[in-house]
Amino acid sequence: MFSPQRQFEIIKRGAIEIILERELLGKLERSYKENRPLTVKAGFDPTAPDIHLGHTVLLEKMRQIQELGHRVVFLIGDFTGMIGDPSGKSETRKPLTREEVLENAKTYKEQIFKILDPEKTVVEFNSHWFSKMNAEDLIRLASRYTVARMLERDDFKSRFLSQTPISIHEFIYPLIQGYDSVVLKADIELGGTDQKFNLVVGRELQKEYGQEPQVIITMPLLEGTDGVKKMSKSLGNYIGINEAPEDMFGKLMSINDELMLRYYELLSHISNEELEALKKGIKDGKVHPMEAKERLAFEIVERYHGKEKAIRAREYFDRVIRKKDIPEDIPVYETKEEELWLPKILKDSGLVKSTSEGRRLIIQGAVEVNNEVIKDPDRRFPAGEFLIRIGKRRFLRVKPKD
Repeated sequence: MFSPQRQFEIIKRGAIEIILERELLGKLERSYKENRPLTVKAGFDPTAPDIHLGHTVLLEKMRQIQELGHRVVFLIGDFTGMIGDPSGKSETRKPLTREEVLENAKTYKEQIFKILDPEKTVVEFNSHWFSKMNAEDLIRLASRYTVARMLERDDFKSRFLSQTPISIHEFIYPLIQGYDSVVLKADIELGGTDQKFNLVVGRELQKEYGQEPQVIITMPLLEGTDGVKKMSKSLGNYIGINEAPEDMFGKLMSINDELMLRYYELLSHISNEELEALKKGIKDGKVHPMEAKERLAFEIVERYHGKEKAIRAREYFDRVIRKKDIPEDIPVYETKEEELWLPKILKDSGLVKSTSEGRRLIIQGAVEVNNEVIKDPDRRFPAGEFLIRIGKRRFLRVKPKD
């Protein structure tokens, strides 16, 4: 096991805030002396079925701590997921059904072990203890925190001042998340910067229940491929861990140089020393940013798809994107229609999920037909053979059906 100071340096990498640093070092020193692993908790509400690289920031930190020999608890908030986390929301979220939560939770478990060691990871569901709570138990829990403290939270405060409704169940959410730490006797809890209030509630509740308060480590919200906004599927700036290797490689190669170093810090498995050497090499001009970006893209694609597919993705990027060659294995769509409406072709062929998505891509100038950029979504084409290209990586051949 590494020394407490060395562990502290590894854990601190990429973190925004540690509450409190001296407490973390103290816990690490005691753990080292007693040869007793710390319990490290991170909770995930299964509100969507797919995990993207933004979600993996916490998972990578969990992996680092796991490799230091500590006990990692991956907590699936199947109970809290039905409430809906109010963090950063300007209005009340629609609660998910029990069926939706359980289906999403199933896919979460399948995806997290691409990062965490299944043999060393404890998976818990907070419904295990909350489903046993009765009304009296919930009232006793609610008595541990005040409305005044809840309204110190920025999003609650702004909604209160603007007279935007706040439902009572939203006040309950931080209490329930905090109580998870009491049940698990967490030494450390990880969360995004938007979770700070909820994490502090857990720390305070542990004090109320006579436990040593957990140390809080907040991690940044990873920017998406646009380099500006938080990675989000709804914004279209995400990289899903189940995406095709070629798409994942291409998206990683599209990020700017500054964001590349941020991805290295938060997602790469290179050591702190290697990271500092890379930063210095780029600054001194000894390492070309494009070369570093390609190494990062290869590392991440290999992690989720294996070495062989990472090699093929790199070759595809070099051939199709850099050299602008057309791939050989383009899917073919055959149609009997005499007049072709492009958004419908894109949807029916499976290139996009809906005609509205197809129209949006066309208006944005992301669609080419026979190397011509099409910007009119209502333009019709006569029957014939066409090569359609969306962005840099998606192709389709359209042919008349006999």
